[in-house]
This record gives sequence, C-alpha cells and structure tokens, in this order.
Amino acid sequence: VQLQASGGGLVQPGESLRLSCAPSGSIFSFAVMGWYRQAPGTQRELVARMQIAGGSRNYADSVKGRFTISRDDAKNMVYLQMDSLKPEDTAVYYCKGDVFDGKRYIDFWGRGTQVTVSS
Repeated sequence: VQLQASGGGLVQPGESLRLSCAPSGSIFSFAVMGWYRQAPGTQRELVARMQIAGGSRNYADSVKGRFTISRDDAKNMVYLQMDSLKPEDTAVYYCKGDVFDGKRYIDFWGRGTQVTVSS
C-alpha cells in the first residue's frame, strides 16, 4: 500500500491550501485515513482523521474551524482543506491510512508534503 500526498507549498498567513492523498488501493480498504504533521523539533501530531465506514471526523483543537478533512470516493482521494492558515501551521504534513486485518490495525504512511506559512 502506498499513499501519495501532494499540495503543499508556501503561502501567506490567512491564505488557504488543499492537500491531497491518493492511496494505491481503494480508500475503502482502510478503516481510518488521516493527516498528521511534524514541525522541526517537535513530535508528529494528529491534525485530522476520518472513519471511512462511518464518516466520523476528528480534529486537533488547534485546527478546528479552519481545516476540513474530506474524501471523494469517485476519485479515490482524501483531502485536507486548510483555511486561515497561520505561521504555526508550518510543518511537513503526512497522510496516514489504517488497515484492520481482523486482529490489529496496520499503519501506512505516505511521504510528507511541506507546508510553509510565512509573510
């Protein structure tokens, strides 16, 4: 399983970006898909995640109201819409998918995409 993340870039505070995650297999093979980020000198942290079957979503408190995780089943893509970006959102963003094999969850990570918010 491979996850390809894209859409990062350099933006000014207050602007928007949309990240995309393309899994090599169907998104329905995953139990959960989500986005994490890691800034220099910090631990990787959850940004947003989505239960594929039920559609429930969870967000980090720091991004609630500004970021939205969504998916397009027809395009087999998962997105992270990031609005009202702040300098503290600067990080490498990673797409993650969890597959349940009947006994445990197996994590799959994509390569990160850099998001830089700076004036």
